[in-house]
Amino acid sequence: LMVWLRRTTHYLFIVVVAVNSTLLTINAGDYIFYTDWAWTSFVVFSISQSTMLVVGAIYYMLFTGVPGTATYYATIMTIYTWVAKGAWFALGYPYDFVVTPVWIPSAMLLDLTYWATRRNKHAAIIIGGTLVGLSLPIFNMINLLLVRDPLEMAFKYPRPTLPPYMTPIEPQVGKFYNSPVALGSGAAAVLSVPIAALGAKLNTWTYRWMAA
Repeated sequence: LMVWLRRTTHYLFIVVVAVNSTLLTINAGDYIFYTDWAWTSFVVFSISQSTMLVVGAIYYMLFTGVPGTATYYATIMTIYTWVAKGAWFALGYPYDFVVTPVWIPSAMLLDLTYWATRRNKHAAIIIGGTLVGLSLPIFNMINLLLVRDPLEMAFKYPRPTLPPYMTPIEPQVGKFYNSPVALGSGAAAVLSVPIAALGAKLNTWTYRWMAA
């Protein structure tokens, strides 16, 4: 019974984290940040997405102990977000209005680190967390550059639920920071390490709680 409860708790936590990851994507810089807050919120989005990905991915990976599960976790998040795209499409928005963030390559780097260091948990936290933080903003910027005129899309399809203070504005590149990718990658790389450690600790806490 305890084995069943322990496994159920882990898998339930994984599902909850993955669902909340998608919700956080919607709220952190609006996962339509590609279309209406593309440049001004890129750094905030980069940090939130990197930390959100790494906490769930490393939890899941350490739970199974199998390299590859972080990528599987990122794939779950991606599928959930594609489903959300369908919901926006049903409301009358073009299907490319919402661009799904790129999580999978960064999760693959985390898996690769865990595999290359022979399942060393601390290496996964330090090296893997850093790689996730560094890479995710880069992959997302490449994704963003492939979007058809983000600002035009924003003004053409405003969201009725958008509060006035988040009305689309012209890009302010260079006024606050010169390189959103560099700033996002640097900040995310630093913050992803302690968040990865938190994910690893959550794994330990869950085991202890179930064993109590």
